[in-house]
Amino acid sequence: MEVAIVFLVIAIIFITRSIKVVPQQNSWVIERLGKYHGSLTPGLNFLIPFIDRVAYKHSLKEIPLDVPSQICITRDNTQLQVDGILYFQVTDPMRASYGSSNYLMAVTQLSQTSLRSVIGKLELDKTFEEREIINAQVVAAIDEAALNWGVKVLRYEIKDLTPPKEILHAMQSQITAEREKRALIAASEGRKQEQINIATGEREAFIARSEGEKQAAINNAQGEASAIMAVAEANAKAIEVVAAAISQPGGMQAVQLKVAEKAVEAYSSVANKATTTLIVPSNMTEVSALITSAMKMVQSNQA
Repeated sequence: MEVAIVFLVIAIIFITRSIKVVPQQNSWVIERLGKYHGSLTPGLNFLIPFIDRVAYKHSLKEIPLDVPSQICITRDNTQLQVDGILYFQVTDPMRASYGSSNYLMAVTQLSQTSLRSVIGKLELDKTFEEREIINAQVVAAIDEAALNWGVKVLRYEIKDLTPPKEILHAMQSQITAEREKRALIAASEGRKQEQINIATGEREAFIARSEGEKQAAINNAQGEASAIMAVAEANAKAIEVVAAAISQPGGMQAVQLKVAEKAVEAYSSVANKATTTLIVPSNMTEVSALITSAMKMVQSNQA
């Protein structure tokens, strides 16, 4: 009975040591007689008791690793306290087991040194503007070395960049000055645009007034020209009528009569002037002499 119990215990021990159930997204490294033998995949696996043993257990999930805060010096000799987080994943369980004695510490130290190297190449203002570039360069530097450790670095994120209080106060003052400068520039641009708009309005109004005055002058000139043309046409028409009347029978006699009347009127107007000396023909009954005398008086009056 005791022997049966001993065999039962030994069987239970053999079964427990030979059957291994690996959880999903995990990988166990097996050593056979102290030498690497293989990696167990998720599910049910069988080992040789007392010959095979589980040496290392690795999670194949993405692992976030908090990188301790550190002081970095920029290119312009400014100290920055940088805090970040690293995301990586075990891709080769064998290398993760034998490539480094502690791949977590190795990845952490390498991320810190890579970050100091990247920030040392940048000036202070660039470190705040180019976080994505810093993250990408740190990942590239770590990933190249982490291949020997069976680790794939997925990404690195800077959580916080903290400059010294003096630098932070100077940056705030600079930001305030920049905002005031932009406000002054915006106000001056507004005043400039206002003056431009006023000048443009006055110019357009002056042009409109000058165009109106020009059109009015053109209209007046056209009206005067039309009036002159009308008078000239009327005079020409009258001359034509007079010429036509003279050419008719008795027309010449009518002209002489009209000239005689005008001569008499001329005598009357000239006689009223005290400084005028008149020469009267001796024979007033002769029409020709009267016309000749009248024409002379008209010419004297006009002079």
